[in-house]
Amino acid sequence: MYTNACSMGNKQEELEVLVQQQNYDVVAITETWWDDICSWSAALDGYKLFRRDRKGRRGGPMALYIRKAFDAIDIITSDDEVECLWVRIKGKANKADILLGVCYCPLNQEEEVDNLFYKQLENVSGAPAFLLVGYFNLPDIVWELNIAERRQSRKFLECIEDNFLLQLVKEPTRGGTMLDLLFANRDGLVGDMVVWRPLGA
Repeated sequence: MYTNACSMGNKQEELEVLVQQQNYDVVAITETWWDDICSWSAALDGYKLFRRDRKGRRGGPMALYIRKAFDAIDIITSDDEVECLWVRIKGKANKADILLGVCYCPLNQEEEVDNLFYKQLENVSGAPAFLLVGYFNLPDIVWELNIAERRQSRKFLECIEDNFLLQLVKEPTRGGTMLDLLFANRDGLVGDMVVWRPLGA
């Protein structure tokens, strides 16, 4: 499950109910708006929580809940400006590890930060099984045609193509645009993909 929460402040209870009903293995959230004082309320029973909070300013970034049955470790990156959280889920038996990322890209992000993100993506996307989900804020991209008006969006498309990633969301996620996206580095990693209403809607 993935959602852009636009603040988890009053949505934690709804999330807990939804996760219990649907029995998800992984829950990815962008725009948690968490800070140090919410640690007590952020836990989900049966899940290990990975989170990345913004320092010194409101809004952003992200969290990943991964079922405790999985052996998962976070991957530390040195680029604090890039709002991405990377976790490796160890494969069981002879299955490959899964590298999972959740990212939040604010509107009109600085080019320098974009470039740091592209470098991170280049470093991790070669994993045998790779998934990236998040809020990318690039409304001018027409994914059916792989075209965009803005230079920033065209550069993003080039990066996705250079890393051989497939974009799997096929319908609008926010109004009439696709801002929330899901990428995989090979077919078959994601089964049925359904766009649901956001938390709190």
